[in-house]
Amino acid sequence: LMKTSDFNYHLPEELIANYPLEKRSLSRLLVFQDEIKHMYFKDILKYFEEGDLLVVNNTSVIPARIFGQKESGGSVEVMLERIMDDNKALVQIRSGRSPKIGSYLYLESYKVKCIDRKGNFFIIQFDRAPLEIFNQIGHVPLPPYIKREDEQLDKDRYATVYEDKKLQESVAAPTAGLHFDKELLDSIKKLGVKFATINLSVGAGTFQPVKVENIKDHDIHEEYLEVQKDVVELVNQTKKSGKKVFAVGTTATRALETAFTYGDENGYAGYTKLFIYPGYKFKAVDRLITNFHLPQSSLLMLVSAFIGYDNMRHIYKTAVDKKYRFLSYGDAMLLEKNEI
Repeated sequence: LMKTSDFNYHLPEELIANYPLEKRSLSRLLVFQDEIKHMYFKDILKYFEEGDLLVVNNTSVIPARIFGQKESGGSVEVMLERIMDDNKALVQIRSGRSPKIGSYLYLESYKVKCIDRKGNFFIIQFDRAPLEIFNQIGHVPLPPYIKREDEQLDKDRYATVYEDKKLQESVAAPTAGLHFDKELLDSIKKLGVKFATINLSVGAGTFQPVKVENIKDHDIHEEYLEVQKDVVELVNQTKKSGKKVFAVGTTATRALETAFTYGDENGYAGYTKLFIYPGYKFKAVDRLITNFHLPQSSLLMLVSAFIGYDNMRHIYKTAVDKKYRFLSYGDAMLLEKNEI
């Protein structure tokens, strides 16, 4: 039986990347097949063959963080989790004291009402489409472990080069994709690698550590995703011809595995609570491109399921020793499936 404490490791503060590197594809890349190799991200080209499939999450990030005041005058930070019907939004609220249900918040020139509470989240009522307001006054929602204010550069760099602006639904970037620049994507496509997009709206729950002792008791965060029929066909076709399906990030992995577990030949659209931890058998993904994740996170558990628990421990120890840069703006790994 696996405990959450089995997924702890020592992450030195100075290895958390606070800024992206100047050039996306010059991040380091730890490659794990039978052994560990140390490369640069641009070298990932060597690992693709004609007929392989690269699957990315083309979601776009909402400027999901707004600062304001409570009626009492105390300062408040509102972090969007997701937009709901009827001009409502589900949000996290950080303030000295939680706002009372029925009270108002002042977000710059907008007055919004706090109408309900759901666990750690609040539902607030806007007088117009919330997305409009977030786009107007919101800040880039840098993850909680990046201890600085957002800056102009984050507007460009906390986003993938292949994002679809019409799919502005996420409150965190699918960060494994941040390493690709246009040039590298073009080189991959020139090799005859097929390219497919899925859409998964990343929620802030992605950063929540698992707090229960037995991981099976964890109530995993829910995310909305769409995997189209043609993507399912491409995955099946790639596997049939003996080629590899590469997923960029845990979000693309969660989306594909949801589609192949709960969907059918027409794909899948809806919420997922799929929790992937050791013992899970992967149905779609052969190779995973991902960043280095927080200790005790569900994302680290997914990686352990993919390459085996002992391999995960060894890789993370090596990455710390070799001073790789960790988390959203950090370096990347290319992992070959090696389920135990």
